[in-house]
Parts: sequence; C-alpha cells; structure tokens
Amino acid sequence: MSTEFTLNHFFNSNRPSSTLAINEQVKARWAKGQRLFHMGFGESRFAVHDKLHSALSEHAAEKSYLSSKGYAPLCETVARYYSGKLELDFKADQVIVGPGSKALIYALQLALGADLFLPTPSWVSYAPQASLLGNRHFYIPQGVELGCHFELSALDKLVQASRNRQKLLIVNSPNNPTGQMYTGEFLEALANYCREQNILVISDEIYALVQHGSIKHESIAKYYPEGTFVLGGLSKHLSIGGWRLGVALLPDTPSGQKLMTALEVIASEIWSSVASPVQYAAQVAYSNDASVEAYIKTCTAIHGVRTRFLHEGLASLGIRCTEPDGAFYITANFDHWKPQLNALGIHTSTQLAGYLLDTHDLATLACDSFGMDPAKMSLRLASSYLDMEKNEDSQRLVTLFESNIGDNEFMSPRHHPNMHAAIDEFERFVRSMAVVDHKQSEELLS
Repeated sequence: MSTEFTLNHFFNSNRPSSTLAINEQVKARWAKGQRLFHMGFGESRFAVHDKLHSALSEHAAEKSYLSSKGYAPLCETVARYYSGKLELDFKADQVIVGPGSKALIYALQLALGADLFLPTPSWVSYAPQASLLGNRHFYIPQGVELGCHFELSALDKLVQASRNRQKLLIVNSPNNPTGQMYTGEFLEALANYCREQNILVISDEIYALVQHGSIKHESIAKYYPEGTFVLGGLSKHLSIGGWRLGVALLPDTPSGQKLMTALEVIASEIWSSVASPVQYAAQVAYSNDASVEAYIKTCTAIHGVRTRFLHEGLASLGIRCTEPDGAFYITANFDHWKPQLNALGIHTSTQLAGYLLDTHDLATLACDSFGMDPAKMSLRLASSYLDMEKNEDSQRLVTLFESNIGDNEFMSPRHHPNMHAAIDEFERFVRSMAVVDHKQSEELLS
C-alpha cells in the first residue's frame, strides 16, 4: 500500500532545466553509439589547469566545514581579483561564496522577494527560480528582432505596471543565449534609469572573461555600484563547472550588509558551505597567477575562433544568427522557412529542435526556454562541445592553437571534422526546405 501525496503546484507545469535535460538526452544517445552533434549544452570543455588540479589534490583531505559566507582568505582573494578585472574597489566583506552562481542568484531572489525583469532572451533558470519562489517575472520585449538588446522605454512600461515596491533586473553580458554584449554606453544609461526608479540589478558576469569580440566587457556596477550585485564563478573561463563554485559581490552599503546577513542565513540553512577542497583550490584560480591567466586567454581565443566559424558557416547558408562577441553561443533564427516547416507540422521552436535532432542529428536548444515566443523559430547553438566530445580533444586543440597555426588551418575539416559535419547538416536542412517548397508548389498547380 502506498501513501498518497501531492506536490507544490509549481511542479504541475514545469520541467527540469532544459539545458541539463538536453545534455542527458545527448549522453544517452551517445551511450547507444548514435551519431549526434552536440550544440545544446554550454559547457566549456577545456582541461583543468595543472595548478588547479594540483591545488585540489593537495587539499583533498580538508574535510571540515568552512564559513557559510566562504573561506575568509578566499573572499579576500576574490575581492582583489574582481577589483582588478572590473576596475572597481571590492572588499572581502562584500563577497559570499556559493555552490555555483546559480544557487546565489536563487538566494538573492529569495532574500529580496522582488518582481523580476528579464531581457528577451535570458538564461533558462532565472524565470523558473522566480516561479519557485512565488515571485512574478516579466520579459522585456526585444529591441531588435534577434538579440538581447532592449529599449529602456520597454522596460519602463513593465516597471510602471508593477505593484511590488522591490524590483529586480537581471542583465547577462556576454549573453547566454546570443553571445552578444552590452556596451558601456548602454549600461550607463540603464544604470541611470535603474537608480532613478530604485531598481536593483543582478549583473550575471559568469562569461566576463570569455570576451573575444570588439566590445570591451564592462560591469553595470561601474555605473551603479550601490544597486548592483555582481555574480561570477569559475565554470566558463576555467572549464570547471562541475566544481560548483560561484561568487557574489554585494554593494558596500548598509543595505548591502543587511543583504549579506540574509544570504548567510540562506547559505547556512541550505548548503552550509561550499566543499572545502574546492574553496582552497579556488584561491589559486583567483590569484592572478600568470600561467592560469595565460590559459584563460588561450581558451577564450579558441572559443572566439570556433564560435565565429560556426556563425559564418550558418550565415553563408542564409540562416540569420546573432554575431558573437563573447561566450560560446549564437542564436539562430529559421523563420525564413516557416511556411515549409509548418507544412511538415512544425509550428514551434521546440518542435524544430526535435526535428533537427531526429532528422539531422543536431542537438540544439529551443529559444522558448529563454523566454522567446515559441512561434519564433529560434534556437540556441553552443560551439563548445563540437570536436571536444572527449576530454583529450581539448588538449589536442590547445596544443595545435599554441603552435601559431593560422585560423583557417585550425578550423579545417582535418582538425574540426564535427564542426564541418554539423554545418553540412544545416546545409542539408536548408536544401530539404527547398524540396518541401517545390512539393508545395506542385500541389498548388495540380
């Protein structure tokens, strides 16, 4: 006899994170020996730097709990690191360490109880976190047809309709899912608006050190230090997402200190403290060690070459894509083929992603998960897994890149066979749409 129970109503209509779900789906197909081009999961695939590997091994015996706020020497190191990188002045008491920046974003939303405002598109977990907490969230309409930019007037319209005194905006630059970045000029204007309206800002800067285009990374905290919470971590620029270490840097104000106390309470009741060996090793990651910093630059440069190649390859096929300035993503739009897709029974981006997976072995992520209209045929594509499916692949590519090989040879089919094969599959898709169009024309004439 089983005991009957019910779940929180949130779980009646929500599923696990789509990014993690597609990754598990791909791995299951790979385990069966199936061919699949994995562009659905944004995991940086480079090897752990030797110094970080050694530091983690050296401290593997550290088994005691550390402070819920974070190991004090690590907080000092983090404050110095981001002060230098962001050209700001952070102190150790402004830093809290958590099990990934995702958990810290959730903790901030829990502590603040604010209405949440999100650019369209935005990372898949911001809105579900708000829903888990019973907080309202609003997507700001796109200022351009494809991309993460928005007009302040569009944000203001939503802000004026909100009845919650506490309002929170999340900005993410470099951006997931578009690979685009906000300029300093835009961030300054946005900061001035948020100050006027008393809107708090989470600046998700997890990709801050993966900037490879023409736009310099700037933090909105430079223009709005009293109202911005800066989020960072090690997962993207150092490829150690599985270590689960993120940081938040709060304003150096009385309100910031009260918020820090609240976050410490949340940390103490949920995760107690981040794994001790990881925190000790993270001191090396944030130490400005010359070899680690050089490795970050090399990996970032490789991300840039690979992601731009994917962008150029798809653009040459007539597929509209966002042009990447950072991270390892592009957003691709297929509305040009909407009539043909509709004829195949495909009416949403999720259905399109499923079709590409089943018909062309292309694993992508539908952009309705990022807050976009499901009827828009937009997909997020990550370049990070292609030709880095195995752990040894990344070292092969780093060694090749450091040999001063030219970009064209580096990206040749010889060295990036799966990248070329994936683009070839998109070409097959484009050609197949022409066939569908031809059949529709014949049917109309018959």
